[in-house]
Amino acid sequence: MFQVRILTESWNRVVAVPYIVYMPERDRILMLVSVDYPHRPMVLWSDDRGRSWSPPRFVYQDFGDDSDRGHHVGVSLTYLGGGNVVFSVESKGRYFSEDFGETWSEPVARPPTSDGRHWYQWDSYLVDKIPAAGRTVRVAETGYNYIGDTKTTQAEIRFSEDLCRTWSAPVRVPQWKGVNEVALVRAANGDMVAACRTDKPAHIEDTLDHYEGLGVSISSDDGHTWSPVNMLYDYGRHHPSLVRLGDGRIVMTYVVRKGYPDTADGFPQFGIEAVISRDHGRTWNLDDKIVLAEWAGNRQGPNAWWASSQATSTILLPDGRLLTAFGTGYRSQPNENNMAAPRDVGLVEWQVPS
Repeated sequence: MFQVRILTESWNRVVAVPYIVYMPERDRILMLVSVDYPHRPMVLWSDDRGRSWSPPRFVYQDFGDDSDRGHHVGVSLTYLGGGNVVFSVESKGRYFSEDFGETWSEPVARPPTSDGRHWYQWDSYLVDKIPAAGRTVRVAETGYNYIGDTKTTQAEIRFSEDLCRTWSAPVRVPQWKGVNEVALVRAANGDMVAACRTDKPAHIEDTLDHYEGLGVSISSDDGHTWSPVNMLYDYGRHHPSLVRLGDGRIVMTYVVRKGYPDTADGFPQFGIEAVISRDHGRTWNLDDKIVLAEWAGNRQGPNAWWASSQATSTILLPDGRLLTAFGTGYRSQPNENNMAAPRDVGLVEWQVPS
């Protein structure tokens, strides 16, 4: 049912934050990863649906001398159709490809939030198409920043009708106060379903972002208004990725950073899980969640989180199989700069039980 493998073990370097997309015209999977410290974006692809992969290559070489390890993280990889691909780098902007990810544009700046602040981005875009023509008609993206000088986040949404070149005014969703990363999918009934990473509960004093949670918000009017966030997990599970199956079910994969018991010898455990909705995102099978991968950490204390995951990205293949990419630090050790290395990208090939 599941086939799990570590794709990057032989690289023996930091490889983090994977995103994957399927491009049907080439029957190709494109992967975006961020490597080394400071992180730098690289792409690689598979022409046999994930079984083998090309050598990775950098998207650009102009890294400067910035020592901020988050400066060049590549996020939000999305296939727009017709060979067009887009992703973002926090400090630089959007990068575009018109040839299935083989070459990339210079960066294009991202417009700010509704109050003129930096647009933080993580999740892939929602792409709406005309099925008969295969043409993209609208793209939605989510972003966030903090409310004033507080630690409370606020998520927003905006739309593009020209393949992410220009955007509508961003909308601050009132129900998304206390929400940061937001993944989107179009349900079979036409609703927009948002999987929301939520701020950590107020009663948890620990500042580690692993205590942030996961909930779902739904729009029945094409993204203009949204329901309150239905909390699935108060803390410890987030970084969701959403896929709609051919029969209308929605699959959500996410990371587990808190919530598993420690091993008998006191090491934390981490994992990747999936839950399913049969009613367009309104309810989810939390009692029958699917464990796709799990592993034990290799240290205790304040740096125990190094072994955890930091992303999931799931795609549906033409034969009905799912492919989930995730990050893991299960073999990481502190390097000379006291950072976790190496880190790896895992792949799970699986199918949803009927």
